[in-house]
Amino acid sequence: MTNALNCPEPATTVGIIYPGHAAEDDYATAADKLNVRLPVVHIYGTDLHAVPELLDLGRPDRLAEAATRLAEHRPQAVMWACTSGSFVYGLEGAEQQAQQLASEAGVPAASTSQAFKAALEALEVKNVAVAASYPEPVATLFAEYLAAADVEITGISSAGIDTAAEVGGLGSDQVLDLVLRHNDPAAEALLIPDTAMRTIELLPQLEAHAGKPVLTANQVTIWHGLRLSGAPTSNDQLGALFAM
Repeated sequence: MTNALNCPEPATTVGIIYPGHAAEDDYATAADKLNVRLPVVHIYGTDLHAVPELLDLGRPDRLAEAATRLAEHRPQAVMWACTSGSFVYGLEGAEQQAQQLASEAGVPAASTSQAFKAALEALEVKNVAVAASYPEPVATLFAEYLAAADVEITGISSAGIDTAAEVGGLGSDQVLDLVLRHNDPAAEALLIPDTAMRTIELLPQLEAHAGKPVLTANQVTIWHGLRLSGAPTSNDQLGALFAM
């Protein structure tokens, strides 16, 4: 069956669990480019980038309830689209969080933190720079998560933005400026870890400015979710990760 534009109907569905509201429109944008379905359900806590609040946001019961709401979409995989709400538990804790989510969803599941790890492994990248929007204590936890995954960090920046809503309000020029100011020449790739930041439409520009692969939170979440579902991940508009 084809749609009105004579394009094949999407055969792949990856369910997205997204915290609050900020840059969730990145998923609709990517779904159109990839001809897949990326239904989003929201969970709510505070959107403050602080450790106690992030631990509360990623609670198993919150994710389980969201997985129940995604079931009507019959996803082949489910992604917890929150970097800080997963790496705050550490490498092993994030793995346990994903295993519990997969058990509730009945399909493979992972988080954005795990997606970053998988993307770096796929690209065979060993050292990275991190341009984080988070306050320093949270950015440091992401660095510790990467280090536990045997990733060398050549440089990490912290923009010190307290809430996801503020990050979601950043314009394209501000996101590009973040890349230009924090692109370490010694790094093989640049990581932008916040799913509250709109980056899907900017990926070609980001990589052109950086001169290397740029991995952004919403990008890696979608890529890893498609891999878990067994779907192709090739697209020439979504950065080096999707060009493999």
